[in-house]
Amino acid sequence: FDVQGIEITAPRHQVFEFLREPANLPRWAHAFVSVGNGQARLETPAGAVDVGLDVLANAETGVVDWRLTFPNGTVGLAQSRVTETTRGTCIYSFVLHAPPVMLEQVEGALEAQRRLLQSELATLKSLMEQ
Repeated sequence: FDVQGIEITAPRHQVFEFLREPANLPRWAHAFVSVGNGQARLETPAGAVDVGLDVLANAETGVVDWRLTFPNGTVGLAQSRVTETTRGTCIYSFVLHAPPVMLEQVEGALEAQRRLLQSELATLKSLMEQ
């Protein structure tokens, strides 16, 4: 797993509301091509894949978690939280789990996802600070 975070100069509630809406995923999460009706289409290096998408969001705690169910039944998890600071900003933290691939592929796949997540968090920051 990997944990990353970014400070965003925007109100916590604004960032949370943006993140909890699955339709916003294609705006900042690069793999998401489309999202709707509990489904998502992902574009991966191996090609496009349609997955089931469940979102668990709690405004009180700032938690926004995603559960992706792949066609073969494997499940991918993405867990995150938006917290406010005393500086009028918020911190978005994201737990990146190893993708549901064979064990010998996990390390390389996780490292690639780490780099991609850094880019995605920068995109999210830019969107929220406009």
